[in-house]
Amino acid sequence: MGEYSRFIDWDKMDSTIQDQDAKELTSTEFQDLKQLARQGYWAKNHSLRAKVYHKLINDIPCRTVTPDAHVYRDIVVKIAGKRNSSSLPLPEFLDNSLVPTYCLNAEGIVAVRKIISCIASQFPDISFCPALPSVVALLLHYSRDEAECFEKVCRILACNDPSKHFIDQTFLAFESSCMTFGDLVNKYCQAAHKLMVAVSEDVLEVYSDWQRWLFGELPLIYVARVFDVFLVEGYKVLYRVALALLKFFHKVRVGQTMESDNVQQDIRAFVRDIAKSVSPEKLLEKAFAIRLFSRKEIQLLQMANEKALQQKGITVKQKRQNVHLAVHAENFKSEIVDVKKMRDIWSWIPERFALCQPLLLFTTSEHGCSLSRFYSHCEGHEPTLLLIKTTAQEVCGAYLSTDWNERKRGGNKLSFFGTGECFVFRLVPEVERYEWVIIKHPELAMTGPEQGNNSSHISDPPSTTSLPSDRLSPFLSARHFNLPSKAASMFMAGGIECIIIGGGDGQALYIDADLNHGRTGHCNTFNNQPLCSESFQIAIIEVWGFKDTMSN
Repeated sequence: MGEYSRFIDWDKMDSTIQDQDAKELTSTEFQDLKQLARQGYWAKNHSLRAKVYHKLINDIPCRTVTPDAHVYRDIVVKIAGKRNSSSLPLPEFLDNSLVPTYCLNAEGIVAVRKIISCIASQFPDISFCPALPSVVALLLHYSRDEAECFEKVCRILACNDPSKHFIDQTFLAFESSCMTFGDLVNKYCQAAHKLMVAVSEDVLEVYSDWQRWLFGELPLIYVARVFDVFLVEGYKVLYRVALALLKFFHKVRVGQTMESDNVQQDIRAFVRDIAKSVSPEKLLEKAFAIRLFSRKEIQLLQMANEKALQQKGITVKQKRQNVHLAVHAENFKSEIVDVKKMRDIWSWIPERFALCQPLLLFTTSEHGCSLSRFYSHCEGHEPTLLLIKTTAQEVCGAYLSTDWNERKRGGNKLSFFGTGECFVFRLVPEVERYEWVIIKHPELAMTGPEQGNNSSHISDPPSTTSLPSDRLSPFLSARHFNLPSKAASMFMAGGIECIIIGGGDGQALYIDADLNHGRTGHCNTFNNQPLCSESFQIAIIEVWGFKDTMSN
């Protein structure tokens, strides 16, 4: 099999991977490479894939001083010595992660440990990197010797292009990526997320396995196809494939009894045996069919999660709080929902706030039916959770991402604000969540971007829900990231006469100033069940804030 076969046990390799197809890489333009990688152009030719990897990795912009093959040859004897390298201790930053062997022969399995040990000596700033063994083992299949593999991995680790990100190297980066993945699951895999909440006591613990699915459990033929695209398109590809894996897991397992008491083990087993269910082509097809956030938006979400962890003092590995049990039964008292329903709501909110405890800010049974008192008790808190119980015993509510104080920017006029993290939901008679579209209501509209004040008024004509292509999605709050005001969107409205919350899937919630009457309606043509009765009498309203119990 040529110069790239030294470390491979060909009896384990996929028999379709041969070098008989005399393919060459005809273009190095990004768009061409992107299409070729997704199509698996070099997947059936071992030598071509090795050459493509060499070129793509060699083109990665790196730190001025990045260890290369010569460095490896200089240090390997000193680091590994003449003893049996299979007994070499692995660095602590791997966190006891899997060291996959894939299709390596005995020499290759030993070489992985030697290369990892040498990398650890050259990158003292790495504090947490559980994906490293998989990357080393994978690239060793496509390297002529250990030194070449060492250099490839070092270049990936030493990338200094701020727009590119390959492998998490700190616990803060890893943990925030897990939270980000949880947020993405909540948005794009709601059916799977619902199953995870039902069968797991700690959903974030399940989602913290997402990189292990890719770098540890996936068979070589799959992880190599993922890596083909990953080297061209970057980190976002990993989120896509992990979401696709979860979607397929849900499709196969829904309605079945889990094989173990631990859903983590079930997912790992599914990924290991994925060939029984899904081909590599179908996996990538599903991954790229997901209309995911832009790379910029994912970076903003990751930044928000990192900031939340830093504020809570979580920058190194520690025992994780059981997020599912963040709502403590002994401290929680509500006239609208019980602890179980509140935990269900907690499973929907962004991961960075799921670490907090609910804190009652306002209730009509104590503070009366006054919109001004509603505002005064809620202002200064962000985010908040609104719960409503009607006289017909219906229960609905909304997660509100933005401080109600923002309404004052519109003066005495009804003004819009908020972000795409807002959503409305129904708990009784049936549980349903509606989210992720901008308010579109017959009486309400948003101003054009040129006004720049994030407010809209009833006198304006209705407008479309779509955003100009040059604007960020309304997912994140503009002021959190010093973005232009036009990046914010309109999901909440407050004035002296009413409050309005626009939910997704066409649902909107309207509450009068006396806090006794409300109504719901479709904001667009979606035909889902309404939040509650079209017009209803309010029995009680509660507003909950988020109390940080983990900060130092």
